[in-house]
Amino acid sequence: MRNALTCEMKRFSVKEAGFQQLLNRLESFFLMQKVLQLDSRDNVLIALQDLKQGETASLDGVQVTLATDVPAKQKFPTKDLAVGDEVTMYGVLVGKAFRPVRRGELLSTANLSHEAAPYRERSAEYRWSVPDVSRWKDKKFLGYSRYDGQAGTRNYWIVVPLVFCENRNILNLKQALEEELGFARPQVYRQQVAELAKAYREAKSLPASSGSLPDQQGRTSHRLFPNVDGIKFLLHEGGCGGTREDANNLCGLIAGYLHHPNVAGGTVLSLGCQNAQVDVLRKQLTLRDPNFSKPLVVLEQQKSGSEFAMLSEAVERTFAGLAQANKAERSPADISKLCIGLKCGGSDGFSGLSANPAIGHTSDLLVALGARTLLSEFPELCGVEQSLIDRAVSSEVADRFIYLMREYEKRAHAVKATFALNPSPGNIRDGLLTDAMKSAGAAKKGGTAPVSGVLDYPEYSTHAGLNLQCTPGNDVECVTAQVGAGASVVLFTTGLGTPTGNPITPVVKLSTNTTLAQRMPDIIDFDAGPIITGATSIEETGEQILDLVIQVASGEVRTKAESNNQEDFIPWKRGVSL
Repeated sequence: MRNALTCEMKRFSVKEAGFQQLLNRLESFFLMQKVLQLDSRDNVLIALQDLKQGETASLDGVQVTLATDVPAKQKFPTKDLAVGDEVTMYGVLVGKAFRPVRRGELLSTANLSHEAAPYRERSAEYRWSVPDVSRWKDKKFLGYSRYDGQAGTRNYWIVVPLVFCENRNILNLKQALEEELGFARPQVYRQQVAELAKAYREAKSLPASSGSLPDQQGRTSHRLFPNVDGIKFLLHEGGCGGTREDANNLCGLIAGYLHHPNVAGGTVLSLGCQNAQVDVLRKQLTLRDPNFSKPLVVLEQQKSGSEFAMLSEAVERTFAGLAQANKAERSPADISKLCIGLKCGGSDGFSGLSANPAIGHTSDLLVALGARTLLSEFPELCGVEQSLIDRAVSSEVADRFIYLMREYEKRAHAVKATFALNPSPGNIRDGLLTDAMKSAGAAKKGGTAPVSGVLDYPEYSTHAGLNLQCTPGNDVECVTAQVGAGASVVLFTTGLGTPTGNPITPVVKLSTNTTLAQRMPDIIDFDAGPIITGATSIEETGEQILDLVIQVASGEVRTKAESNNQEDFIPWKRGVSL
């Protein structure tokens, strides 16, 4: 069986050998093997379980005696490596030996350094084998239809400053609004909100299903606006004192959140003298929607006079906006209306074998259904650029990706960093030794679909299909950017565990291994670990994840990040973060 599989694997083309091999063949290995070879061109094997020195690992008639202990998820070469010899995984260059490495010896940062293959322009048309999506052809999710044709998975009001000077005033509004409206606990302007709430109740009695929800202590919270999922207060440390580019990008990011289908409206506080000016925000809104018509409250403290006058007006106008937002109700929406962020964080040696290719298949299904997906984290595409370039739908799309990748590298060098520094200590401990090695597995999140668009930060996505988005690998900065580009659900794979969430978009956490899912059940929504044991296939898991996405999008399932109030929001400063 294994020899037949090996022969079949060798017949795969360069483009198919990575993901498609994993998609259709991986599961048959795991029940029988101690080790795995991802591609017939690879000169390393991956340990699927802890292996001891002197133990023999066999694969397709080739036997390797372990020269050292090799823990699960780690790698060892199938032949002796001299200084300068290349190491190949997923069929691509992932590093070079800088010390001699024996056959069967543990690869580590003590003997392997980052190395990635160069990339060039797109040279041929890409052909895609579209997956069968007949099962979901007539499937809908229950979303919030917006005037511009978008459909949200949640219904939030956001309150955000244009500059960090207004953070305290945002917190004052948070105190005033949350508890009286059934969302949290306030003080200073509570009486004003209480009076508005009383007048609203007297004018309109609440329906029986008024959104009475248990809080973390088991008490009930009676929401005045049951169709509003919450008020989210987005604090940040930007808007002034940095570069004009950072201020413009911050306004673009905020505009993306205001334009987002999960947002019914917003309140924006400005000081007045900062770099991130109100007119810059309005220009960015116009870029995303020239006919923007959501309720929007914009107040500037230096024009309002006293702080009390500004905040009192903010409370009153926000309350009116919430009453308008409460009129929205869920209704059936096409799956094509979804935009899904594809993210990994706290990755391990199994990420590229289980959860990443699983959501890659989910992405392919969504693309076939007309939806948008976002593959981000440009530092984690280092080494696999050529395969993505070759998948671009046009030379223009390919060239933009090349330009943005090279510009990002220049910015990294400008702050004395390189993509080679991307893997975290946790990544390295769990087998992701070089950036190219990490990238080869991370790119599996993008499946096999053609690349239909390339987004610079903080542009908004409009092209159906798989989009590449320029962001850092930093978990929160990346998810913040994906949501700013329209992601209405984020699929987030992790092998080590991370609590990352977002204020307005549900973040679904998928574990790469069952041990993590059992150890950290409070943050994991879905266990992709059965792929490693062979209990299920990548394709079956990807389909299960799509079903979960539809449930989350419909409000039938709340993610762990939502239940834990994990609401991370960090705008990216270009060139500073990997």
